[in-house]
Amino acid sequence: MTPHDFDHHFDFDAGGAGFDLNRPGALIAALPAILGFTPEKSLIVVSVDRGQLGAVLRVDLGPDLRDGLEGLVSVTASARPEAAIAIIVDPEGALCPMCNDEHRRLCTALADELDGYGIPLWAAHLVDRVGAGGRWHCVDGCGSRGRVDDPEASPVTVAAVLDGRRLYGRRADLESVIAVTDISRTQRVAEALAALQAGGCTPDADDPADRAYRAVQDGLDAITRIEKGETLTDAEIAVVAHGLADLRVRDTMYALAVGERAAAAETLWATLARLLPAPWRVEALVQLAFSAYVRGDGPLTGVALEAALRVDPTHRMGGLLDAALQSGMRPEQIRELALTGYRLADELGVVLPPRQAPGRRAG
Repeated sequence: MTPHDFDHHFDFDAGGAGFDLNRPGALIAALPAILGFTPEKSLIVVSVDRGQLGAVLRVDLGPDLRDGLEGLVSVTASARPEAAIAIIVDPEGALCPMCNDEHRRLCTALADELDGYGIPLWAAHLVDRVGAGGRWHCVDGCGSRGRVDDPEASPVTVAAVLDGRRLYGRRADLESVIAVTDISRTQRVAEALAALQAGGCTPDADDPADRAYRAVQDGLDAITRIEKGETLTDAEIAVVAHGLADLRVRDTMYALAVGERAAAAETLWATLARLLPAPWRVEALVQLAFSAYVRGDGPLTGVALEAALRVDPTHRMGGLLDAALQSGMRPEQIRELALTGYRLADELGVVLPPRQAPGRRAG
């Protein structure tokens, strides 16, 4: 199992929302808000840190999962939690004694892997569905069982919505945020990019600093149009994408993720990711991943990075963010990378939106 085979969500302050980690029905109901989507056919590992909810990882159930737990557990262990809880979501398996035996073996293997890091597996629950009235029971046959609380009424869900997080019905809905679906328009954007290159927009065409300044301004102008509810033209998308080919431009743009216009900037990167052809879309995907990482959206960060590194496995910032994500580095640590963007903006003479408070979500 590689790191890209599972979704990673950072520590969520559920304690402040009146969340009770000791109630399985409440813990399961909180999963859609924690992960950003409703999990199906999944193994979910919840780390426990000082009695509170820590990082949460999710992986698809599959026949080879038991033999590939090492990567999942190593990421779980990177935050050095005091314990872990396993939740298996399986509609068929919850009603099938033979399937339950397989799930029990899976949890035994998981417990053995965790034990290698000195992390006890406190409990393992099997649930048929993550929804109000879903049925759960302990995997090891301890006799504990119950109903799942209503996810929409979960205090964790309420806290997530108030915090500006978008929740998706399924993981596929999350993947659609970056999916290239309008092939004809992507082709038009590709033609516009080709025209820009043919028109003499090469690294030595004019003063590099002036070119970088204009490219950053083009990005800010595009964000302004998005904030006004306007649709970017193919030519405007091509201009922004072409500007991101400059290392100073993209390093400057990372600062937008911590600024007061972060939500519109993230919309811009998602739009470019859906419309740009490869390899141009890589930079938009990494910008989107950085923005999502900064606001603590691990699943979207992972989806964007997976798509970017599939096209360019050697991408500098993409590789750095991927390593940080898999090691459990906290969003507030990643935010510090944006300071370089503000420094570069000063050098170029560009005025970026002011930084917003660290606790505020981009949306």
